[in-house]
Amino acid sequence: MRREATSSVPTELKPGDTEFEMGVPIPGVILEQSQWAQTALKKLPEEGLLNLETLFGRIAPTVLEVGCGNGRFTLSSALRRPECNHIAIDILPAVVRYATRRANQRGLSNVRVAVCDGWRFLSNYLAVGSIDEIHIYHPQPYADPRDAGKRMMTPDFIALMHSRLIEGGKVYLQTDREVYWNYMRQVMLPLFDWEELTEPWAEDPHGRSRREMLSVGQELTIFRSVATRKSGLEAEEIQRLTESSPLPQFQVERKKMPYRRKRR
Repeated sequence: MRREATSSVPTELKPGDTEFEMGVPIPGVILEQSQWAQTALKKLPEEGLLNLETLFGRIAPTVLEVGCGNGRFTLSSALRRPECNHIAIDILPAVVRYATRRANQRGLSNVRVAVCDGWRFLSNYLAVGSIDEIHIYHPQPYADPRDAGKRMMTPDFIALMHSRLIEGGKVYLQTDREVYWNYMRQVMLPLFDWEELTEPWAEDPHGRSRREMLSVGQELTIFRSVATRKSGLEAEEIQRLTESSPLPQFQVERKKMPYRRKRR
């Protein structure tokens, strides 16, 4: 049985059901409760780094999604790649609850979900060279110029991602704001090899996030890339490149997202 929902809020589903969002299936099906996982990372260390081997009970490639929303990409990736560990974080407790519930219901023991921002998580809880992939889909552009200082993709954050990735590690990026895209390309090129994609993600043709699906519905251009960590850069050179890169102080055009009435 399949139940369709127009909002991102999970409905009450039974084992075997497929959940929908905006008419698009959310990856995976609901399992019997006895098969559910416990994916919530409820308490981060007060001091020190996360021990990923202890957290997942194994050593495996680790994928981090920053700004996971309701979990669409992490669910898809964890189902396709059971050999990989997945960590999904977001600063909004409400969407983290949805992502956690969905991962639990699908029995995804290779997923952990936490309330945390990207800067704090990478700098406080991850060791140097510990992550294989970082995924960031539609980082908040903050259209109000007074909020430009809140933009995540700064030169310092890009250098932080570089340090936490393994040799050859990758950053997957996506936005529908061309000015933000042009900025990210400019500041990432010194530390990453940059590959732009012209087609939707082959594994997730309907989209990797709710925001992407809304943008497609508005016929907005979506920019995608895979950036590969450059090797052989000394710490002094990374610091020099970071300090010489501009801050994200560009003007963002406001885009009004469509209003959708919730089905009662």
